[in-house]
Amino acid sequence: MHDAKRAADRAVRAGIAAIVAAACALPVASPAAVDEPVPRADGRVTKKVPAPAEPAASLPLLGTLVDTHGESRIPLDDAVPTADRFAAVLADRVTGEAKAPDPRLLGLVRALAARHAGAGVEIVSGYRSPKRNEMMRKKGHHVASHSQHSLGHALDFRVVMPGAERGLDPRALEAEIRALGWEGGVGVYTLPGDWFVHADVGKRRRWDG
Repeated sequence: MHDAKRAADRAVRAGIAAIVAAACALPVASPAAVDEPVPRADGRVTKKVPAPAEPAASLPLLGTLVDTHGESRIPLDDAVPTADRFAAVLADRVTGEAKAPDPRLLGLVRALAARHAGAGVEIVSGYRSPKRNEMMRKKGHHVASHSQHSLGHALDFRVVMPGAERGLDPRALEAEIRALGWEGGVGVYTLPGDWFVHADVGKRRRWDG
């Protein structure tokens, strides 16, 4: 009777030992997968906290948007300026009236700036209120009665490289604009006092100023 009990006890102990041995043989998670304790200044330990994710890289700067009739100089990249900020820069410089410009104009400016890294894109004329447009016509300026400027569809500008005394040749800029697939109007102004290019989203046409 006692011999049978002792034999049963030995069998139980052997089973427990086998279970422990099997558990010890299981793979242990790598340190990278485990929260490790980190020593503190007071001698205690605290749970390791994963490092914060790196902040997203800022967008590459393409150039600077320059308001030639004010003090604004705005960094130009694929996100800045916003459509509202661009509209503010293009506002009628006499009346202060603003109109949302066609988004293709800002797209064109960014595309040209990307070709001339670090350049300043100087805004000569953006939105022109109907009132101001009519005033200019009466004063003999060569402006259309239904100007693309008054629709928020046109932009006069030049591209100036750092350190340059004047902007890129408007004729060369015209070629670049067409090379980008621009199907609207392009006007080229090469007089000493009118050194810029006009671009609008109207019908395809070309003229010299």
